[in-house]
Amino acid sequence: MRLLTIAIGWMFAMTAGAVELTDTIGAQEEMEAPIEQLADTVVAEPEQPKKKLGLIRRIIRGFDRLDERYIEPQHYVFAAMLQTTYNYERYSLSGGNQSITMKPDRNLRIGPYAGWKWVFLGYTFELGNLNFGGGRREFDFSMYSSQIGIDLFYRRTGQDYKLKQVNFGNADMSELEDQPFNGIEVGITGANIYYIFNHGRFSYPAAFSQSTIQKISCGSWLAGVGYTRHSLDFDSDQLQDLIDSKFGKNAILVDSGLRVDEVRYYDLSISGGYAYNWVFAKNWLFGSSLQMALGYKRSFGDMMNDERGGFTFKNMNIDGVGRFAVVYNNMRWYAGASAIVHTYNYSMSRFRTNNTFGSLNVYVGCNFGLKKKYRKKS
Repeated sequence: MRLLTIAIGWMFAMTAGAVELTDTIGAQEEMEAPIEQLADTVVAEPEQPKKKLGLIRRIIRGFDRLDERYIEPQHYVFAAMLQTTYNYERYSLSGGNQSITMKPDRNLRIGPYAGWKWVFLGYTFELGNLNFGGGRREFDFSMYSSQIGIDLFYRRTGQDYKLKQVNFGNADMSELEDQPFNGIEVGITGANIYYIFNHGRFSYPAAFSQSTIQKISCGSWLAGVGYTRHSLDFDSDQLQDLIDSKFGKNAILVDSGLRVDEVRYYDLSISGGYAYNWVFAKNWLFGSSLQMALGYKRSFGDMMNDERGGFTFKNMNIDGVGRFAVVYNNMRWYAGASAIVHTYNYSMSRFRTNNTFGSLNVYVGCNFGLKKKYRKKS
């Protein structure tokens, strides 16, 4: 399921208080003081808070300050969109000298989205499976301004994996390839926040949320922080039963390093990268973004046949995220496609895993409800 793009606007209210002089002691001295001195006495008190509030207001407004020679702001209040999403996922587990790679069945999802100002919300469901309580579940929302982007995501896989590569040392395991295996369930929940340095001239939303239009090609460096939590439930007994059915009882045994029941991964990361929007024709855009993340991992889990009742590890790994998009946007109507790929790596002496997942989104939509300041121009 595709990004559910949500952006939240800030509102600030400013109040001013009245100043009264009620002290009657020494009134005669105040009457004799110069008028300029009395004016300073009354006005100086509220001057400082006004300056502070003005600074806050300028900072907030700066989040969406654009160079309109490069970026055309959104003209409409509301948006509606229909999107189809093709998901890709690959999970690899390694323990000792054994490794397995699994992929789920291919699936196509479709769903409606609706937007209001900075808020964009939607849901996609898998074609052929309208049971919302089971199977795969995925929710995403993003919040964009010209300076800052925030991504929140939640993914839960179904039990529809197939074994794609099985490596057990010198043993020929080709008979297991493409065999259904529903002994694994995977989930990921997380959040990323990133800063766009050249935010006045480069529009990240123009490529990935269609809320502005990039008029002149431009790029920007990105930097951010992120948090993700991964869950892995793996039934190694089911894998052993499948091996026994193909090669005979206990002919080939699953290594203890792969006998993982349940693992929870926590990842704190800092990331950096570069994004570029190429305007190759009027209203057309090709956008790309690449970020590498240095992640600090911590994991808790249970190992079967382990007297310690589990394992823990802490280490650093390199992860990555890539985004690519082709967009047509004439401000009223828009259509396009975008691809997003994530990869996460974890390792320890006994157990290693790599998770790569992504999505290809194809969408068409329209904006409506012209903003007041653009009505005279239309």
